This record gives sequence, structure tokens and C-alpha cells, in this order.
Amino acid sequence: MTTAGHSAGEGADPTERSQWGPLRRLLNAMDDDIAKLYDERGVVGVRPRFTMPLIRLSRRGPMTIRELAKSLGVTHSAMSQTVSAMRREGLVTSSPGADARTREVTLTDRARELVPFLEAEWRATEDAVAELEEELPYAMTRVVQDIEAALARRSFHDRIVRRLARGE
Repeated sequence: MTTAGHSAGEGADPTERSQWGPLRRLLNAMDDDIAKLYDERGVVGVRPRFTMPLIRLSRRGPMTIRELAKSLGVTHSAMSQTVSAMRREGLVTSSPGADARTREVTLTDRARELVPFLEAEWRATEDAVAELEEELPYAMTRVVQDIEAALARRSFHDRIVRRLARGE
């Protein structure tokens, strides 16, 4: 059986070909370049995925994990993992929130000292993306918007389920 030009033989390793492997590699390579910049600047223990939450906390003050996740458009679980990693690196502390089910996240002094650099890096990264888009025959942001619109019509989940039901 074939779909989109791919064979789905039972003995074949399906991970040898990937439609989204190139996108994952591209995003990982871009994050690796940001991490390289951090290393060059002596910014230890900060990963690119920490930048948005650290800046958000610096701008809005202490927030619960749920509030932080919602403000950044990520799941509570993902933000909880990120907060745990940032806590291990000494960038945030967390304490019981208004009730026993919540944790309030606060920047450490070390993180507050890093925020001006992280904000400058964020702006420079956004400018670099805009520059890159000018070199392309179509904007990456437009591709993302087009994909989001297609997924609004039919979710990725539903597309996968439909393929599974058809035995593809």
C-alpha cells in the first residue's frame, strides 16, 4: 500500500522516511545555534525553550504553572517539565500557590540578571527569522498559517485516525 509516494511494506522500517523529519531537523538545528550562542556568551544552564517562560515571568511577575502554560500556549504538562528543568538550573523557584493544587513560579536573582540578554537574543532571533524570510520565495510564517488553517478544517489527530482506519 502506498500513500504520498511512500511504500508501507510490513518488513520496511517506517522511520527511514519521514515527511516531517526535515522540519524537526531544521527546528533542532536553529535551537542548537541559539544554544551555541548561549555557550559563547557564558550563559550556562539555559536552553532555548527556557527563554519565553523566563521573559514572561520577568514581565508579569510570579505565575502558577497553569497560568504560565496558558500565557505561552503550551500544555500544563510541558510547562511543568520546563519549570522543573529551570528549577534544577537555579533559574526559578516554586512554592505552593493559593491552594494545595497549584505551584507559583518565581524567577531567581540569577535569572533576573540573564533576562536583559535573553530579551536582546529574542529580538535578534526574531530579526534573523525576518531576514531569512526575505531570502525565501514564500514566508515561513505564511506556511505555518496555511497549515494551521488546514488543521482547523480537520485536525492532525483526525487525519491520523482516518489513515489508521484505512490501514495505511
